[in-house]
Amino acid sequence: MAIDISSTTRRIVYTGSAGTGPYAFNFEVLTQTDIAVYFNDTEITLTTDYTVTVDADGTGSVTIVTGTNVPTTPDADDRITIIGDRTIERSTDFTTGGPLFATSLNDEFDSQTIFVQQVQEQADRALRAPNTDPTTVNMTLPINTVRANKTLAFDANGDPVIGEQIGDNRGDWAAGTDYNKRDLVKDTSNNNIYLCNTAHTSSGSQPISTNTDVAKWDLLVDAAAAATSASAAATSATAAATSATAAETAETNAETAETNAAASASAASTSETNAATSETNASNSASSASTSATNAATSETNAATSETNAATSETNAATSATSASTSASSASTSATTATTQASAASTSATNAATSASSASTSATNAATSATSAATSATAAQTAAESIDAFYLGAQASDPTVDNNGDAVTAGDWYFNTGSNETRIYNGSTWQVTAISSAGFLTSGDIGSTVQGYDADTAKYDDVTANFTGTLQNGGSDVIVDSDIGSTVQAYDADTAKYDDTTANFTGTLQNGGSNVVVDSDIGATGTVGYPNVPPVGTKTSSYTLTTSDVGKYVQVGSGGSITIPDSTFSEGDAISIFNNTTGDVTITCSITTAYKAGENTDISSATLTTRGVATILFISGTACVMTGNI
Repeated sequence: MAIDISSTTRRIVYTGSAGTGPYAFNFEVLTQTDIAVYFNDTEITLTTDYTVTVDADGTGSVTIVTGTNVPTTPDADDRITIIGDRTIERSTDFTTGGPLFATSLNDEFDSQTIFVQQVQEQADRALRAPNTDPTTVNMTLPINTVRANKTLAFDANGDPVIGEQIGDNRGDWAAGTDYNKRDLVKDTSNNNIYLCNTAHTSSGSQPISTNTDVAKWDLLVDAAAAATSASAAATSATAAATSATAAETAETNAETAETNAAASASAASTSETNAATSETNASNSASSASTSATNAATSETNAATSETNAATSETNAATSATSASTSASSASTSATTATTQASAASTSATNAATSASSASTSATNAATSATSAATSATAAQTAAESIDAFYLGAQASDPTVDNNGDAVTAGDWYFNTGSNETRIYNGSTWQVTAISSAGFLTSGDIGSTVQGYDADTAKYDDVTANFTGTLQNGGSDVIVDSDIGSTVQAYDADTAKYDDTTANFTGTLQNGGSNVVVDSDIGATGTVGYPNVPPVGTKTSSYTLTTSDVGKYVQVGSGGSITIPDSTFSEGDAISIFNNTTGDVTITCSITTAYKAGENTDISSATLTTRGVATILFISGTACVMTGNI
């Protein structure tokens, strides 16, 4: 068919916020197969993954079909790309004296124009020199074998050349080796890992930290420090094991003490039994003495002798009783001693358990120290890699490219060896990050370049209510009585003021009251309320209304949609929505209850027509009414 081919780019990219579409394209095609469609980075298939509608003017739209290469309905995180993709070929041949129809010529010319536009669209996305470059510029890349594993750079004429070699893991450091920028090596003397910051041929010996070329290396992993931490952790573990052994020994000693205490308690019990036996014997002796006394009374002839014997027996009985009491006391003492030793044994056992617990804790701490040492080593390597991304090292002048050969970006920084200062790039220029103290005031400046405190300076005397001392500038800046009403305004009792008793203003109004707004001015000389509706801004993606939108209007652009949240607004809040697109806009009602004005049905969503306006009035935090072009 013969159509006009307009001057337009044969490519358009959408987000997937419209779901399955349709997604319009405004460049002309002759048939459905003249376009290619991509879902994210994947080219999808006509009919299986999408359908095409071609309008009479050659433009049209694409509708996505889910299920194969498009697994689910696209959303705002997806990308839909439509490009012109007519097969470049010629299927028409005009012969001498043969038929020559206008439709055939138009189709052929349309195809040729489409081909040119397709090639132009691809060329516009290629890396190319600007139109204003000299005619001598040569943008041809070096051959692949030369540019392999190299960065792309440009010479003094702006032509492509081979840049620095891309850094690599070079293994163990060795003298007499050519190292490139960003090469990684290991120092075998201490297992430290270094990153080369300057291409050079190595010399000298290890460790790199004392080598003459140390400034050409950046330390990434301080394995030596990590080894020291690991050694300390091992020492802690050994100490913990020693503590555990000591705890076991203490526990054994406690058990022995407890056994000895039990034996002492048994001996005390035996002594107590012996004491009881002695006491019984004493009682028997006392009984015998009583019998002897009776016999003495009956046999008066032998009275003296019997009396003497009785006295002797009585003395012996008393002695036996005393011995029995002493034995009982000794038995009680032995029992007390046994109890004390048992208590001491229990305390020793408790101490032993505590020592064992402490030993276990020390072992745990030792393991934690070892883990922390490994974590520190890993963090050190990660930090070094992160710093290398934006720290450009020490340089003599402001650099224009970073360590990777890319143009410097905002946040990059380096140390300037010429001025001995650190500088950071703000996106357009290099700025000094540290401020010199050369311009700071010192105590020596007081009274010289700045004015310090002076005892003669005028000051207020709160006893005499006068100022004393010398006034600055001869007192020319002091307000005096004659200034009142002339250069300054003083308090005036006649000035208009509010009387909170009568609710009236009293006194003399300034300018005769000509600037006071009265009832008759309302609707005549002034305007009450907003002179206009404040805008929120244009939303081109999914947008949820907030309380800051109240009393304003939200404009929706291409790709935008609106959501009304629940439990956010208050009664009387109102927001207007304007659809500034050629299509419909969806208003999603997440609020509990939403009505369309004049209807009694709770709706979950509404469609705002093209160039339409809708106003949302909130009845409460969970209910609203919408009116307008919905």
